[in-house]
Formats: sequence, C-alpha cells, structure tokens
Amino acid sequence: QVQLVESGGGLVQAGGSLRLSCVVSQSLFSFSLYRVGWYRQDPGKQRELVAAITSGGSTNYADSVKGRFTISRDNGKNTVYLQMNSLKPEDTAVYYCNAQVAGWNYWGQGTQVTVSS
Repeated sequence: QVQLVESGGGLVQAGGSLRLSCVVSQSLFSFSLYRVGWYRQDPGKQRELVAAITSGGSTNYADSVKGRFTISRDNGKNTVYLQMNSLKPEDTAVYYCNAQVAGWNYWGQGTQVTVSS
C-alpha cells in the first residue's frame, strides 16, 4: 500500500514562511513517474489545488499562490516540497499531498497550516 506522509505544517505569523514535505513510500512504481500535487481545504469548503509537479518537472499553481509558493521534487528522496513564502491568513488550511501514477490516486493524511494576522 502506497503511503504519503506530509510534514512541515504549523503556526506562523503573516509574512512568514513554511516548507511542507511529502514523502511517498511503498510504491511499486518509481517515484519519478508520479505527478504530485498539494491541495488545501478549509472546513466547509472544497478541497482546492495549490500546486502540482509532473514527472517531467512541469509545474502549475493556483493564481492565489503564484509568486509566493514553489513546488519542487527530489526523486532521490521520493519527496515533494512546497515552499510557502509571504504567507497570508487566507492560506490557513489543512494541506494534503496527492500522488498519481498509472491511474492510481493516493492521498496523505494532511498537515495543518495556520497563519496568524
């Protein structure tokens, strides 16, 4: 069973930074083949895509985070990162890692990010 483990969430003041990590393990497929995305969800709202990176390294971002967040991957460590700078209170949410390969779709358990004003 593929496992996704997120870390790096926490409480930060507005304007601060956090780096989230997502480690993918126990996969029969090479991690380099995965498309990996970060999503976030506030209570009562739909889960939304924040950023994603393909197996080829192409990236896309939600308009609300462009210029502030950067997604990257280290295939040698089976890890995707989300560097979040200039955080705003509206970035507060549970952040989830999602990994997709060959029609399979996996989610992590989520990590809380809270930005205080």
